Amino acid sequence: MLSRVPAVARSLTLASLCAAGPVAALELPLPAPGDDIVGQVQVIKAKYEDTFADIGVANDLGYLEMVVANPGVDPWLPGEGAEIVLPTRFILPPGPREGIVINLAEYRMYYFPKGQNVVHTFPLGIGREGWGSPIAHTTITGKTPNPGWSPPASIRAEHAADGDPLPTYVPPGPNNPLGPFKFTLGTPGYLIHGSNKKFGIGMRVSHGCFRMLNHNVLELAKMAPVGTSVRIVNEPYKFGVSNGKVYLEAHAPLDDHGEPSVVDKHTAVINALLKRDEMAGQMHLDWEVVREVVAAEDGMPIEIAEPQPGAVASTGAPVEL
Repeated sequence: MLSRVPAVARSLTLASLCAAGPVAALELPLPAPGDDIVGQVQVIKAKYEDTFADIGVANDLGYLEMVVANPGVDPWLPGEGAEIVLPTRFILPPGPREGIVINLAEYRMYYFPKGQNVVHTFPLGIGREGWGSPIAHTTITGKTPNPGWSPPASIRAEHAADGDPLPTYVPPGPNNPLGPFKFTLGTPGYLIHGSNKKFGIGMRVSHGCFRMLNHNVLELAKMAPVGTSVRIVNEPYKFGVSNGKVYLEAHAPLDDHGEPSVVDKHTAVINALLKRDEMAGQMHLDWEVVREVVAAEDGMPIEIAEPQPGAVASTGAPVEL
């Protein structure tokens, strides 16, 4: 049976997964054929003035993923010398590794440049309550540097009701909510864009659009052409293989409209596993560890099984999730 110590502790005791210090950007080599995990967990020491928002901007991480990876640490004042986990190890989302893939449940985008053996991954702000981001398969239909913004009538009405009326047009510049660049999507009414606010990336803050850090959206603008596919999924539980071992990465579930969801976690985990039919019949899950990973919802890939050729997957779990 696999170790049952807390998920974060298990990750940090695996020295091969950790690095001392941040990377400049999350451009990661794709794994070997048949493997699914990229990146490595990192640990840094906070400076007195650091906040999770600052650390996230510097390391292409969102606010909520920093919080769940560092339970018990004050996100606004971690403290001089505090060890901060950077959750920069990811199981790639299921499905084709091409174009842009957005996983709502992890507030994260993956971009697979055509003809290159790398993936770029960026944190996102997604739709807040009542304005959920869609699940869709679409494309980039337009690219606009220094965009102006004409707020839709629905957003103007909401702001007016809150005593914060908006103009009918906001010109390009530092006060423009779209930031320095926008991508128009084939799904009507939705954009990928920058922001005039640093806080909110990696959270549910938008009116359904996908909000990026400004340096990230400018980086993506150099790489992703018009016509790039954009696949938007909602996968709170991702299974993956690395070096012959099976891992699970768990996030807090959202419903199909990007809203917080109370799901039958056992069923959701089984459904996620069945999407990986190439592994579902070849392993015996340690359900005690699966339960801990699902309960933690910390976004850290944790080993849950080793493939057993010829074995039948244990999908009748002996424990409640």
